Amino acid sequence: MSTTTATGPTPDNGDERHATVLPFPSAANTTATDTPGTAVEPVGTVIDGELVDEDGTGNLPALRQRAGELMPHGRQVTAVAATAGMTAARAAYKVWRGHGTWFARLLQAATFAHYKERINAARAQGDVAALAEWQDRLKDAKATRRQRIMEAPRTIVAGVVAALLVVVILAALLFLIGVTVWLWDGGWTWDEWWSFVAGTGNVLGIAFMVALQVSVFAVPVAWLVAAYRAGSNAATMPGWAMTAAQRQETNVVVTPAGIGAALAHLGIPALNRAIKDGWTVEFATPPVRVNNRGYQAVFSLPLGVTTEMLADKREVLARNLHRDTIEVWPTGAERAGYVDLWVSDPGSGRKPAPAYPLLDSGVVDVFEAVPFGVSQRGDVIAPPLVEANMVFGGLPGQGKSNAVRVVMLGAALDPLAELRVFVFANNGDFDAYQPRLAQYERGTGPEVAEAALDALRELYAEVDRREARLAELGVKKVTRALAEKYPDLRPVVAGFSECHELFGHPEFGKEAGEVAVNVVKRGRKTGVILAFDTQSSRAAAIPPALVENVAVNVCFYVKTWRNNDGFLGDGSFASGVRATELRYKVDRGTAVTTGTTDETFELLKWFYIEADDSGYDAAAEVIARAMQKVHPAVPVGSPKREVSEPVMRDLLEDLAEVLGYDTVNVADVPALLAKHAPDWAPYRKLTGKQLRAELAGLGVKVPSTGNRYPVDPVTIREALAKRATADLDDEN
Repeated sequence: MSTTTATGPTPDNGDERHATVLPFPSAANTTATDTPGTAVEPVGTVIDGELVDEDGTGNLPALRQRAGELMPHGRQVTAVAATAGMTAARAAYKVWRGHGTWFARLLQAATFAHYKERINAARAQGDVAALAEWQDRLKDAKATRRQRIMEAPRTIVAGVVAALLVVVILAALLFLIGVTVWLWDGGWTWDEWWSFVAGTGNVLGIAFMVALQVSVFAVPVAWLVAAYRAGSNAATMPGWAMTAAQRQETNVVVTPAGIGAALAHLGIPALNRAIKDGWTVEFATPPVRVNNRGYQAVFSLPLGVTTEMLADKREVLARNLHRDTIEVWPTGAERAGYVDLWVSDPGSGRKPAPAYPLLDSGVVDVFEAVPFGVSQRGDVIAPPLVEANMVFGGLPGQGKSNAVRVVMLGAALDPLAELRVFVFANNGDFDAYQPRLAQYERGTGPEVAEAALDALRELYAEVDRREARLAELGVKKVTRALAEKYPDLRPVVAGFSECHELFGHPEFGKEAGEVAVNVVKRGRKTGVILAFDTQSSRAAAIPPALVENVAVNVCFYVKTWRNNDGFLGDGSFASGVRATELRYKVDRGTAVTTGTTDETFELLKWFYIEADDSGYDAAAEVIARAMQKVHPAVPVGSPKREVSEPVMRDLLEDLAEVLGYDTVNVADVPALLAKHAPDWAPYRKLTGKQLRAELAGLGVKVPSTGNRYPVDPVTIREALAKRATADLDDEN
């Protein structure tokens, strides 16, 4: 079996990036399990004292037992000695490798190599903005080091002075004890006091010597353990230095050769032709280990091959890389013609998110960071809320409501934040939040949609007021310092759950969409933040302009690319950012997000705020803690609107009240009815023609008198009297 190696170096850690050109392996003689420096042994041979199968996994307990029974005693001793020797050799190699890693990092820090590599890469790519940014970072790093060096003598002197001060205080304390005891009736003599001081000195000296002796033995051991761990995490390691388990893990591809072999077996015609014509893959970033969670690589594609083609073959690519489909994500890289590939560790996609970090303690600053969940790289994703309006989408039951609960719970822990929540359903997802909310509306009636529209109008007016206020103060945007100094500039976070019911409302939906878009467009710098969750990305459920203008897009599992792009932005599906690849129910609580970090996307496992049908809600305790810290200027405790049955109106009775004694043109009557009963939606959309038809159904004819169709109040009262008489007859 052949072995393919890269021509460029592979970094020892994820901080360094190199340009590596890999001659593309032949599909005929290279497989995805090839690893440089690793040989595949036949069945029954001994590898480092362990019996292994054909794949080198060592998973042959029955064979080991049988071999132990048949193996002579001398050979058993030899095997044990070989195992011990190889274990010692591996440990020594990893310790040596750890020191090499430390030296490389020290050299990198001393020469600012990391910054210089990024500067050279930006210059080679013609990225002027990145070049300027990294040059500024290099300048800041040099200035910081210079400052530390200049302050070092003062730091040393301060340490010495502190030590001397401790000695002086201890001596003064002992002297004070001696004087006190000497003055005490029947106390010590000065000779006895000196004996006490000498004894105390002996005890301290013995303690110091014990600590010194322990340190002499403990520090080298700790040093060696740390070096061993650093060497164990090295990106590359020869096969002999690996255990059977490590060799098996290495065989599941995180090398340039393995990725190249995986590409060669994708079955993409254009890629196959390029390989046949001698195309070679170039790694801008060879596979590097990230947070012990997986590997990231950036590599080139030949002409005629796009990231979308790779994304379409993601299931095959994952198979070739020995991963589940959910654990492999190819997306477009910042550099044109390159792919950014993330390969998670096997099984990482099935691990749940850790517990919510603020469940028992902690506060939040919405200007800095609000914890959302954990990325595929194991990082806690905690973006600022200010300047980051949000849209959450996905099929029902996949975690949208929990995600909004997490966001609002984090905002509740900011003492300055004002919170408003509108739920266009009868669920109690936010009932536990009520004490902390300035406004809370929930239900399916038109009154909730109208209240939400009124709130959006108010927020839009507030944006306008804040813009004028910022201009008056001579600043560009609301900051934490301004919000603390001026109560009228505190951040406002408003959540709209199941917002398709609002935007799809026949009367309030259109205006609500227009106002929401305007708030998002203009409110970014004013500290007004909006969050929406919905089940559909269609225009009737959420305005496309709203999705386009928010900073954070969150998409749980969806079925079609249209919904995917509707929530994550046009072209997301084509570039490989696909929530369609999530698994229904299996990946519940996991979403594809954009705008939460500088990465193209994040596969985010949201923290879970536990709640059940018994009424328990873990958010209640957090809200109670938040209420103890909330700023006095922040309004809280909005009562929940109780959902009531709509009151039915009687058209004839209402007409009898609004018409008086004069006839009124039918076209003018709907306005009188709407003014008489403003909460009755049918009157607000009633037309004169519709009114004539309804009256005809009630037995009241509106004559055409000069095409004016007057409604006669006498005729209305006669119809009421006739109906009352008929009702009496029915009762009798």
